[in-house]
Amino acid sequence: RENLKHLSSALRHDTPVDDRERDTARAVPAGYRISADSADCDAARVHTWLSGDAYWALGRSREVMDRAIAASEMWSVLSSESSQGAEGAEEQVGVARVVTDGAIFAWLCDVYIDPSHRGRGLGSALVGVIVADLEARGIRRMLLATRDAHEVYAGHGFTALADPGMWMERDRRDLRPSRG
Repeated sequence: RENLKHLSSALRHDTPVDDRERDTARAVPAGYRISADSADCDAARVHTWLSGDAYWALGRSREVMDRAIAASEMWSVLSSESSQGAEGAEEQVGVARVVTDGAIFAWLCDVYIDPSHRGRGLGSALVGVIVADLEARGIRRMLLATRDAHEVYAGHGFTALADPGMWMERDRRDLRPSRG
């Protein structure tokens, strides 16, 4: 994850290592920071957000969420304007999860921004940082699913499947999001 160390520097508005990272760093609004450090991920908060508000994860148990977090790369959006008022404290206001083999393929999932922080470009900034990191590691195929945020992802090069007929799934979830 050496590339991530360089990208993380750019996200703290230090000297970026190339133009792509400079552009990505500029996309992160002032007062926010994006982190790939799993220690910055508040698992309880992420569970509350996803299991209670995200159409794709409604009712997801804490135990399942904890296992998913442990087996994934977790990305956090942090705000320096903490609601707890402690100086220097940061509050997690967004999350994304990446499931990857680290070489060829990555699945971007569970992208969520706290409702009180939406409309500031944080979701797009988060996706941009993740895509830049994955590409820097040589990962060229990324997949995601969305019901309502196609524009956000299209801005980062995602398109509809070129040949959806070749993809298959095995879905045995008891609770499936509606396809409507």
